Amino acid sequence: MKKNSLFLALVLILSAIGISAKAQLSGAGATFPLPFYNMAFEQYTKTTGEKVTYGGVGSGAGIKSLTDKVVDFGASDAFLSDKELAAMPAPVVHIPTCSGAVVVAFNLPGVETIRLTPEVLVDIFMGKIKNWNDASLKKINQSVKFPNLAITVVYRSDGSGTTNMFTDYLTKVSKAWANKLGTGKTVNWLTGIGAKGNPGVAGTISQTKGAIGYVGSEYSFAQKIPTAYLLNKAGKFIKPSLATVSAAGKGVIPADTRIMLTNSDATLAYPISGFTWLLIYKEQNYNNRTLAQATATIKLIDWMLDKDAQAIAGKVNYAPLPEGVVKQAKAILRNITYDGKRVLK
Repeated sequence: MKKNSLFLALVLILSAIGISAKAQLSGAGATFPLPFYNMAFEQYTKTTGEKVTYGGVGSGAGIKSLTDKVVDFGASDAFLSDKELAAMPAPVVHIPTCSGAVVVAFNLPGVETIRLTPEVLVDIFMGKIKNWNDASLKKINQSVKFPNLAITVVYRSDGSGTTNMFTDYLTKVSKAWANKLGTGKTVNWLTGIGAKGNPGVAGTISQTKGAIGYVGSEYSFAQKIPTAYLLNKAGKFIKPSLATVSAAGKGVIPADTRIMLTNSDATLAYPISGFTWLLIYKEQNYNNRTLAQATATIKLIDWMLDKDAQAIAGKVNYAPLPEGVVKQAKAILRNITYDGKRVLK
């Protein structure tokens, strides 16, 4: 009996000082990187024994969860603006985890490939082009036999970094779009139907003849939804791929990594490409967090930047980060503090 009591006491002591206890980490946010995060976090749990749960609830909801301090990290495909950063309860940093693309997916019986110019894309999503048999579509797709079929635009109904990336691109290529709708995680769509999350939009497109919408590239690849070639800034029609997405991320990146890569002038860049980020507080001592919890959070994110995790990204159709961006992200992590002292060295 004494041995049992001593063993129990030892376990309690070790747990209290964090030697045997494993951290349980939680995050919430973007659905765009959900397949990557699910696989990576599962692998991390197998390797370390530390459980990581992630809710793909959309970038807007993820930022709200971080604001409310109910998660260890938020996740967003849209970086916080200076105004949004100032509104947070404490300084927040951005850690890019991979690059991805927003693709234009469609459902046209018998048609696997189409080309779209920025002008035609804008006109479709502003409701000006209403039928697939429109002359402007025929002009740039002379080998395609378009059906006489109404176009159904499908957009995100929830606050979304995917929407932010897509509308950022449309704002850059169209003054009409910039003046009428602009850029944001949500906009006041002029036409179409809404669906929640990338899976919802992808599913709605798959089930709706004549539909067109924007989704994270991995969802269209996984569900084998046809995607459009887009005319990029260099004047080339580009198919979304890991190589063309990576091409957009190899330029000069600011130290805080907050940059939109859309409409890149790189010759082979797919034009709607960008980073997705994990967001954390720079000072980790808040809301009764322990040093052990803070350390576990930073170690997880640091691992996400390593080769093993980046290899997982490539397996599920995300572009791994360029080496230079990895170095920048790791430098940011090494300035995260707990009680003013660096968590990682």
